[in-house]
Amino acid sequence: MPQISRALCALPLAVALLAGCQQSDQPTNNQTAPQAGASRRPASDYLSQPLVKDIYTADPSAHVWNGKIYVYPSHDIDGPTPEDDLGGHFEMRDYHVLSMDKIGGPVTVGPVALDVKDVPWADKQMWAPDAAKKGDTYYLYFPAKDKEGAFRIGVATSKNPMGPFKAQPQPIKGSFSIDPAVFTDDDGQSYMYFGGIWGGQLQRNVSGKYDPNGSKTDLGQDDKPALSPRVAKMSADMLEFDETPREIRIVDDKGKPLLGGDHDRRFFEASWMHKYKGKYYFSYSTGDTHYLAYGIGDSPYGPFTYKGRILEPVEGWTTHHSIVEWGGKWWLFYADSQLSGQTRLRNVKVTELQYNPDGTIRTINPFVAHGTKDGAPR
Repeated sequence: MPQISRALCALPLAVALLAGCQQSDQPTNNQTAPQAGASRRPASDYLSQPLVKDIYTADPSAHVWNGKIYVYPSHDIDGPTPEDDLGGHFEMRDYHVLSMDKIGGPVTVGPVALDVKDVPWADKQMWAPDAAKKGDTYYLYFPAKDKEGAFRIGVATSKNPMGPFKAQPQPIKGSFSIDPAVFTDDDGQSYMYFGGIWGGQLQRNVSGKYDPNGSKTDLGQDDKPALSPRVAKMSADMLEFDETPREIRIVDDKGKPLLGGDHDRRFFEASWMHKYKGKYYFSYSTGDTHYLAYGIGDSPYGPFTYKGRILEPVEGWTTHHSIVEWGGKWWLFYADSQLSGQTRLRNVKVTELQYNPDGTIRTINPFVAHGTKDGAPR
């Protein structure tokens, strides 16, 4: 999840786009997103267009099951909370699943798949989810704040990939922070990757117990290894961790951990794992510097050697993504604020992702400059 508003000042373009764009109405399932206060860029300036306009969506986790594409996004709403550094203005309360038969085809917006009021332990802020399938059961993994204000990760199940999902009565034991992403390896073993700093509270869980008075941002140690995301093997029933979560090491090309002060490369939130030609690709958001970055490793546990950027900054504050193979190609799902011009009201998009011969990923520019595309003449 994106967390703050003041970092927009780091992007002159974003400041220009968002200046004076403070009013918007929440779209319903029967109306398109409003244009008042929307981006001043023409649609032709964007590399890709929103998948849906019926509701605001972000943080898309895409999966291909039975040849069909299912996307599990956050559902942004226009709530009353002022923007703050810890993401209090992201007030999402439920989830809707998107489905499509093919990339570029019509997109179906499902009914409410899970509502916070139906999760016994959760209080508010249903942030970025993910999903998994085992046998004939679908699993929806989601972060939410409990009654004490601590983020935990829950799981809900359904026999239908669109839901509705029924939540377990308690969060996953040993879970904390945000942004669960579940990857199933070729041998059938599943792993959950999770964590996020600042509003994601990873820095308040370093001891294994939530500290409500902990740092608001990170460890405040720029010259030491950055806070790491976590990974845990899932149990056979996909409802619990099968081990104590481990730290993930993201290192430079000399094998040294990325440092806390290296904001262009260090982990902030939005873990995702995919596999390409036998290698494990761990990707994530750098948050306050607005990049999607990635590293490559030989094990689902890492370490992952930083290799570069997948996506340059989008309109808005940051983005949360997923990567999936479909139709013989690879696709990046992400989000920006094209429809609303507001960081709290986003829209999901998709574009093709391409690899270089050496296995690195070609960096994507989310904008198309006049007369050029991806920096090359048309």
